[in-house]
Amino acid sequence: MKIVADENIPLLMECFGAMGEVVALPGRSISPEDVQDADALLVRSVTKVSRQLVENSSLKFVGTATAGFDHIDRDYLASQGIAFSHAPGCNATAVVEYVLAALDILAERDGFELRDRRVGIIGKGQVGGRLYRMMERLGVDVCACDPLLESNEDSRDDARYVSVDQLIECSDIICLHTPLTMDGPYPTHYLIGEQQLRAMKPGTVLINAGRGPVIDNAALKQCLSERDDLTVVLDVWEHEPDADPELMAQVDIATPHIAGYSLDGKIRGTEMIYKALCQHFGLPARVRLPAITPLPVLKQMKFSEGTSFSTTCSKAIRSVYDIRRDDAVMRKGLMGAEEPQRRLTFDRLRKDYPERREFSTLRVELKNCAAELTDVFQALQFKIGDEL
Repeated sequence: MKIVADENIPLLMECFGAMGEVVALPGRSISPEDVQDADALLVRSVTKVSRQLVENSSLKFVGTATAGFDHIDRDYLASQGIAFSHAPGCNATAVVEYVLAALDILAERDGFELRDRRVGIIGKGQVGGRLYRMMERLGVDVCACDPLLESNEDSRDDARYVSVDQLIECSDIICLHTPLTMDGPYPTHYLIGEQQLRAMKPGTVLINAGRGPVIDNAALKQCLSERDDLTVVLDVWEHEPDADPELMAQVDIATPHIAGYSLDGKIRGTEMIYKALCQHFGLPARVRLPAITPLPVLKQMKFSEGTSFSTTCSKAIRSVYDIRRDDAVMRKGLMGAEEPQRRLTFDRLRKDYPERREFSTLRVELKNCAAELTDVFQALQFKIGDEL
């Protein structure tokens, strides 16, 4: 068997090396010639799997180690009898933790408590749904907009399901977690445009860790040039990998599409397409990912009575993931660079992204701390108590 794969899929050789020949290539440069005699193609979001790429190939299976699949022409694959698999929810926890890490920094900077704010979530799928449940567990007032779920009979009477306009009107923090759709009954392309941006109340925090073109970036740039009472966090950008440096200078936190880039999430994605490929070709799935997953550098932290509530939470969150590092590295690499270099740097920052773990890899020991603090750490998915 010949497998062509994105070189940045973690544990690629450990999982697929024994199956046959594995050709690892940069994701953006995979060409029709590369896949012509391949049996399987494994990609990430940077590879556009189109008719032009696969029509003259011998491919029998395409897998993407990502939750989203708007880079895949699934209709064409189906028409050619090429099996397809993706990794729904693999990085959902990482994206939720990205949002929490951003809000932790902004809350300290701007002097607000998350529990005093109302969070509106647009898109309540794998990521949005987890973020919604997380906010509920943290005691935060939360509402959501998701027409697909709202039409479900169980959700129809839930007052927390609102329209986009209603959500913008009543939310202090707006989080975007939709796929990118250009048509259909609920298109998300430019879902947030000039009208929606102007309707946001002063002090609104807008976070996009979904898809770049869900926000009209030109409209956002114009809006931010006219008002200074919005806080914006962007992990995704229109026209990636050419992120707009002028917009980057205007937003409060800027990162290069890495919200879901925890090592744990990436490995879950690898595991999901590994199992799917094995099933498709009738092969035994012998590799056990937990056994080959690296241990975290930081395994345990201890807190004792007397440490303030917010300080304790912030210290734990930032010990696992301090979003300020990603913001600083992106600005240093892209601000002032010319267009070709910006594209190269954006991709390099993603390719060479440092190892980042999830909250669940850190055990937190709380000595004589308030029960409420234990509840918060459990809600955030940290391990609690002494290591056994």
